Amino acid sequence: MVDAVSAAEGRGQREVLRFHRIVIIGGGCYGSWYTQQLSRAAERGALVCDEVIVVDRNKSTTASTRAGQGEFDSLPLTFVAAEWNDFMRSWLSEGSVALEGDAMVPSPLMPHLLFDWLVERSRARWPTREVEVRPLDRAPSLPWERAAPDGRHYVSFADWICPVNCIEPVRCPVTRGARDWSMPVAMTRYVEAQDSKGSMPLYGPIIFHCVHRTWGVGMIDAAPIVDADERIAEWARSGPANVLVGTMSHCHGALGVLAVT
Repeated sequence: MVDAVSAAEGRGQREVLRFHRIVIIGGGCYGSWYTQQLSRAAERGALVCDEVIVVDRNKSTTASTRAGQGEFDSLPLTFVAAEWNDFMRSWLSEGSVALEGDAMVPSPLMPHLLFDWLVERSRARWPTREVEVRPLDRAPSLPWERAAPDGRHYVSFADWICPVNCIEPVRCPVTRGARDWSMPVAMTRYVEAQDSKGSMPLYGPIIFHCVHRTWGVGMIDAAPIVDADERIAEWARSGPANVLVGTMSHCHGALGVLAVT
């Protein structure tokens, strides 16, 4: 999905973002705020969407309560009571063609859902092979990074507290200087460096880039998630493969190494 609004601003015009479905992960404080912002974008003609789906394991959430009060009437809103992993499994099973025009709004507090889905897919594809999550062979050289006990790794260019509604503009609102960093670029260089410095050769990186699209809402396009599963299948088809997978914005990221042996 093209960031039509940003592209139009560069030309001094305004275009409308069009989606088939937008899936918001979580209906609590963050999900409610994202729903609010999408509603405002729709009210002002900046967004057109066939359906906005809010997914939460609880039937009653902040977002559903506000919707019941008529706050989000500009959106074609659907609430789904389900565990996030269960919903992702069903939604992504539709395939990349059906998912063109779909996007996911991640929650800052969600687990590494897309990585978990890829691990599950690999285990189903190769039931006789070992599929596991491995820690990074070498910690990335970034201002902030932490390894988690489950093998995941979390990284950031910020060693300060960022504004919760930051859209990662070209000028950082905290430093007041140019934002001359980008996590997708840094992770691509990390994998390239591993070829010569690390003991664990890496494929990838598989990058799910959360891009701020409209009214402060960041989204990840759905079709590339399914395409990533096919890439991993190709890499691991003929032998062992270690793949770096990251869900990230320009400033922050969650990483994991999917290992198939």
